[in-house]
Amino acid sequence: MFVACSTLCFANEPLEAALRHIAELEFDKFELAIVEDGQHLRPSEVGDDPEAAILRLKRGPALIPSTLYLDFGPVDWADPVQKKRFDNHCRFAKLLNVAVLTMTAAPAGSSLDAEIQRLTSLSSTAMRQGLVLALITHRDSVTGDAATALKLCKSVPGLGLTLDPSHYVGGPSKESDVDQLYPYVQNIHLRDTGKHANEFQVRIGQGQIEYARIVNLLQRAGYNRALTVAILDRPDNAFDREVEVRKLKLLLETLL
Repeated sequence: MFVACSTLCFANEPLEAALRHIAELEFDKFELAIVEDGQHLRPSEVGDDPEAAILRLKRGPALIPSTLYLDFGPVDWADPVQKKRFDNHCRFAKLLNVAVLTMTAAPAGSSLDAEIQRLTSLSSTAMRQGLVLALITHRDSVTGDAATALKLCKSVPGLGLTLDPSHYVGGPSKESDVDQLYPYVQNIHLRDTGKHANEFQVRIGQGQIEYARIVNLLQRAGYNRALTVAILDRPDNAFDREVEVRKLKLLLETLL
Protein backbone atom coordinates (compact mmCIF):
# COMPACT_ATOMS: atom_id res chain seq x y z
CA MET A 1 0.00 0.00 0.00
CA PHE A 2 0.99 3.62 -0.46
CA VAL A 3 -0.46 7.05 0.31
CA ALA A 4 -1.79 9.24 -2.50
CA CYS A 5 -3.62 12.56 -2.65
CA SER A 6 -6.77 13.24 -4.65
CA THR A 7 -7.02 16.42 -6.69
CA LEU A 8 -10.44 16.73 -5.00
CA CYS A 9 -8.45 18.21 -2.09
CA PHE A 10 -7.73 21.25 -4.26
CA ALA A 11 -10.77 21.17 -6.54
CA ASN A 12 -11.36 24.94 -6.54
CA GLU A 13 -7.88 25.76 -7.83
CA PRO A 14 -6.62 25.35 -11.40
CA LEU A 15 -5.36 21.83 -12.11
CA GLU A 16 -1.75 22.95 -12.42
CA ALA A 17 -1.92 24.68 -9.00
CA ALA A 18 -3.58 21.61 -7.44
CA LEU A 19 -0.81 19.33 -8.69
CA ARG A 20 1.82 21.77 -7.47
CA HIS A 21 0.25 21.78 -3.99
CA ILE A 22 0.22 17.98 -3.95
CA ALA A 23 3.91 17.89 -4.88
CA GLU A 24 4.76 20.53 -2.24
CA LEU A 25 3.07 18.33 0.38
CA GLU A 26 5.57 15.61 -0.63
CA PHE A 27 3.15 13.17 -2.22
CA ASP A 28 4.57 11.34 -5.21
CA LYS A 29 1.27 9.77 -6.30
CA PHE A 30 -2.13 11.34 -6.91
CA GLU A 31 -5.68 10.50 -7.85
CA LEU A 32 -6.87 12.53 -10.81
CA ALA A 33 -10.49 13.63 -10.39
CA ILE A 34 -12.26 14.27 -13.70
CA VAL A 35 -15.57 15.97 -12.86
CA GLU A 36 -17.97 17.47 -15.38
CA ASP A 37 -18.87 20.50 -13.26
CA GLY A 38 -15.35 20.83 -11.82
CA GLN A 39 -12.47 23.27 -12.35
CA HIS A 40 -9.99 20.68 -13.64
CA LEU A 41 -10.30 18.23 -16.52
CA ARG A 42 -13.88 17.37 -17.48
CA PRO A 43 -15.14 13.99 -18.80
CA SER A 44 -16.50 15.69 -21.91
CA GLU A 45 -13.01 17.10 -22.63
CA VAL A 46 -11.05 13.93 -21.88
CA GLY A 47 -13.62 11.79 -23.68
CA ASP A 48 -13.33 13.88 -26.82
CA ASP A 49 -9.54 14.39 -26.81
CA PRO A 50 -7.58 12.22 -24.35
CA GLU A 51 -4.24 13.13 -25.92
CA ALA A 52 -4.78 16.84 -25.17
CA ALA A 53 -5.51 15.94 -21.55
CA ILE A 54 -2.24 13.99 -21.38
CA LEU A 55 -0.32 17.01 -22.65
CA ARG A 56 -1.94 19.22 -20.03
CA LEU A 57 -0.87 16.84 -17.25
CA LYS A 58 2.69 16.81 -18.55
CA ARG A 59 2.93 20.55 -17.90
CA GLY A 60 2.65 19.89 -14.16
CA PRO A 61 5.08 18.35 -11.64
CA ALA A 62 6.40 14.82 -12.14
CA LEU A 63 3.75 13.03 -10.08
CA ILE A 64 2.53 9.48 -10.69
CA PRO A 65 -1.24 9.03 -11.19
CA SER A 66 -2.59 6.19 -9.03
CA THR A 67 -6.29 6.19 -9.96
CA LEU A 68 -8.89 8.12 -11.92
CA TYR A 69 -12.07 9.43 -10.31
CA LEU A 70 -14.75 10.00 -12.97
CA ASP A 71 -17.96 11.96 -12.42
CA PHE A 72 -19.78 12.32 -15.73
CA GLY A 73 -22.80 14.01 -14.14
CA PRO A 74 -26.33 13.12 -15.27
CA VAL A 75 -25.89 11.52 -18.69
CA ASP A 76 -27.75 8.99 -20.83
CA TRP A 77 -25.54 5.91 -20.95
CA ALA A 78 -27.57 4.57 -23.87
CA ASP A 79 -26.17 7.45 -25.94
CA PRO A 80 -23.35 6.19 -28.22
CA VAL A 81 -21.46 9.45 -27.57
CA GLN A 82 -21.21 8.62 -23.85
CA LYS A 83 -20.09 5.08 -24.58
CA LYS A 84 -17.35 6.41 -26.88
CA ARG A 85 -16.29 8.88 -24.18
CA PHE A 86 -16.02 6.06 -21.65
CA ASP A 87 -13.94 4.06 -24.15
CA ASN A 88 -11.62 7.05 -24.48
CA HIS A 89 -11.32 7.34 -20.69
CA CYS A 90 -10.15 3.73 -20.68
CA ARG A 91 -7.57 4.63 -23.32
CA PHE A 92 -6.58 7.69 -21.26
CA ALA A 93 -6.09 5.47 -18.19
CA LYS A 94 -3.86 3.09 -20.12
CA LEU A 95 -1.74 5.99 -21.38
CA LEU A 96 -1.26 7.01 -17.73
CA ASN A 97 -0.59 3.41 -16.59
CA VAL A 98 -3.60 3.66 -14.27
CA ALA A 99 -5.53 0.44 -13.57
CA VAL A 100 -8.53 1.63 -11.52
CA LEU A 101 -11.40 3.83 -12.71
CA THR A 102 -13.67 5.09 -9.93
CA MET A 103 -17.19 6.09 -10.93
CA THR A 104 -20.33 7.26 -9.20
CA ALA A 105 -23.28 4.90 -8.78
CA ALA A 106 -26.93 5.58 -9.57
CA PRO A 107 -28.85 7.76 -7.07
CA ALA A 108 -30.40 6.09 -4.03
CA GLY A 109 -33.77 4.56 -4.90
CA SER A 110 -32.82 3.77 -8.51
CA SER A 111 -33.68 0.45 -10.12
CA LEU A 112 -30.99 -2.08 -9.22
CA ASP A 113 -31.69 -4.13 -12.33
CA ALA A 114 -31.05 -1.10 -14.53
CA GLU A 115 -27.89 -0.25 -12.57
CA ILE A 116 -26.59 -3.81 -12.88
CA GLN A 117 -27.19 -3.67 -16.63
CA ARG A 118 -25.35 -0.32 -16.95
CA LEU A 119 -22.42 -1.44 -14.81
CA THR A 120 -22.09 -4.80 -16.56
CA SER A 121 -21.57 -3.00 -19.87
CA LEU A 122 -19.07 -0.49 -18.42
CA SER A 123 -17.16 -3.09 -16.42
CA SER A 124 -16.91 -5.33 -19.48
CA THR A 125 -15.44 -2.44 -21.49
CA ALA A 126 -12.93 -1.70 -18.73
CA MET A 127 -11.88 -5.35 -18.36
CA ARG A 128 -11.23 -5.67 -22.08
CA GLN A 129 -8.65 -2.90 -21.60
CA GLY A 130 -7.13 -4.59 -18.55
CA LEU A 131 -8.75 -2.06 -16.19
CA VAL A 132 -10.94 -2.31 -13.09
CA LEU A 133 -14.17 -0.33 -12.67
CA ALA A 134 -14.84 0.65 -9.05
CA LEU A 135 -17.95 2.33 -7.65
CA ILE A 136 -17.55 4.99 -4.98
CA THR A 137 -19.58 4.32 -1.84
CA HIS A 138 -21.74 7.42 -1.27
CA ARG A 139 -24.69 7.98 1.04
CA ASP A 140 -26.77 9.60 -1.72
CA SER A 141 -26.33 6.68 -4.14
CA VAL A 142 -27.36 3.03 -4.16
CA THR A 143 -23.96 2.19 -2.65
CA GLY A 144 -24.91 4.19 0.46
CA ASP A 145 -26.35 0.90 1.71
CA ALA A 146 -23.48 -1.54 2.23
CA ALA A 147 -25.63 -4.60 1.53
CA THR A 148 -26.65 -3.12 -1.84
CA ALA A 149 -23.03 -2.28 -2.67
CA LEU A 150 -22.12 -5.91 -1.94
CA LYS A 151 -24.97 -7.16 -4.13
CA LEU A 152 -23.77 -5.03 -7.04
CA CYS A 153 -20.23 -6.40 -6.73
CA LYS A 154 -21.54 -9.96 -6.71
CA SER A 155 -23.84 -9.31 -9.68
CA VAL A 156 -21.45 -7.46 -12.01
CA PRO A 157 -18.35 -9.39 -13.19
CA GLY A 158 -15.13 -7.56 -12.36
CA LEU A 159 -16.79 -4.71 -10.45
CA GLY A 160 -14.92 -3.30 -7.45
CA LEU A 161 -15.46 -0.50 -4.95
CA THR A 162 -13.76 2.71 -3.96
CA LEU A 163 -14.59 2.64 -0.28
CA ASP A 164 -15.37 5.97 1.34
CA PRO A 165 -15.93 5.10 5.02
CA SER A 166 -17.18 8.62 5.81
CA HIS A 167 -20.44 7.88 4.00
CA TYR A 168 -21.22 5.01 6.37
CA VAL A 169 -20.60 7.00 9.58
CA GLY A 170 -23.91 7.47 11.36
CA GLY A 171 -25.76 5.69 8.55
CA PRO A 172 -28.05 2.65 8.60
CA SER A 173 -25.42 0.10 7.50
CA LYS A 174 -24.01 -2.12 10.24
CA GLU A 175 -20.25 -2.25 10.70
CA SER A 176 -20.34 -5.97 9.91
CA ASP A 177 -22.01 -5.21 6.55
CA VAL A 178 -19.35 -2.63 5.69
CA ASP A 179 -16.61 -5.11 6.64
CA GLN A 180 -17.90 -7.51 3.98
CA LEU A 181 -17.00 -4.95 1.30
CA TYR A 182 -13.24 -5.06 1.89
CA PRO A 183 -12.51 -7.98 -0.50
CA TYR A 184 -13.93 -5.80 -3.31
CA VAL A 185 -12.04 -2.59 -2.47
CA GLN A 186 -9.85 -1.26 -5.30
CA ASN A 187 -9.31 2.26 -3.92
CA ILE A 188 -10.19 4.10 -0.72
CA HIS A 189 -11.00 7.75 0.06
CA LEU A 190 -10.05 8.95 3.53
CA ARG A 191 -10.71 12.00 5.73
CA ASP A 192 -12.14 12.25 9.26
CA THR A 193 -15.88 12.44 9.91
CA GLY A 194 -17.92 13.16 13.02
CA LYS A 195 -21.15 11.45 14.04
CA HIS A 196 -23.36 14.52 13.54
CA ALA A 197 -24.93 15.54 10.23
CA ASN A 198 -22.84 18.72 9.93
CA GLU A 199 -19.55 16.91 10.62
CA PHE A 200 -18.82 15.19 7.32
CA GLN A 201 -15.33 16.68 7.43
CA VAL A 202 -13.61 17.44 10.74
CA ARG A 203 -10.01 17.84 11.85
CA ILE A 204 -8.00 14.62 11.78
CA GLY A 205 -8.40 12.79 15.08
CA GLN A 206 -11.67 14.50 16.05
CA GLY A 207 -13.99 12.15 14.18
CA GLN A 208 -15.08 8.52 14.04
CA ILE A 209 -12.79 7.10 11.33
CA GLU A 210 -10.58 4.28 12.66
CA TYR A 211 -7.62 4.38 10.29
CA ALA A 212 -5.64 1.56 11.92
CA ARG A 213 -8.66 -0.76 11.76
CA ILE A 214 -9.26 0.13 8.11
CA VAL A 215 -5.64 -0.54 7.14
CA ASN A 216 -5.72 -3.83 9.03
CA LEU A 217 -8.87 -4.97 7.18
CA LEU A 218 -7.36 -3.93 3.85
CA GLN A 219 -4.20 -5.91 4.60
CA ARG A 220 -6.27 -8.98 5.47
CA ALA A 221 -8.05 -8.66 2.12
CA GLY A 222 -4.70 -8.54 0.29
CA TYR A 223 -5.12 -4.91 -0.74
CA ASN A 224 -1.97 -3.32 -2.19
CA ARG A 225 -3.19 -0.11 -3.79
CA ALA A 226 -3.59 3.52 -2.69
CA LEU A 227 -4.76 5.01 0.58
CA THR A 228 -6.15 8.19 -0.99
CA VAL A 229 -6.37 11.37 1.06
CA ALA A 230 -9.64 12.96 -0.07
CA ILE A 231 -10.37 15.96 2.17
CA LEU A 232 -12.81 17.81 -0.05
CA ASP A 233 -12.24 21.44 -1.02
CA ARG A 234 -15.43 22.95 0.44
CA PRO A 235 -16.21 26.53 1.55
CA ASP A 236 -17.74 25.31 4.84
CA ASN A 237 -14.51 23.65 6.05
CA ALA A 238 -13.84 24.85 9.61
CA PHE A 239 -10.13 24.09 9.36
CA ASP A 240 -7.02 24.67 7.27
CA ARG A 241 -7.46 22.00 4.60
CA GLU A 242 -3.79 21.88 3.61
CA VAL A 243 -2.74 21.32 7.23
CA GLU A 244 -5.23 18.45 7.57
CA VAL A 245 -4.09 16.87 4.29
CA ARG A 246 -0.53 16.86 5.60
CA LYS A 247 -1.60 15.45 8.99
CA LEU A 248 -3.55 12.60 7.40
CA LYS A 249 -0.66 11.80 5.05
CA LEU A 250 1.75 11.49 7.97
CA LEU A 251 -0.72 9.45 10.03
CA LEU A 252 -1.37 6.96 7.23
CA GLU A 253 2.35 6.58 6.53
CA THR A 254 2.91 5.50 10.14
CA LEU A 255 0.38 2.67 9.61
CA LEU A 256 2.20 1.16 6.62
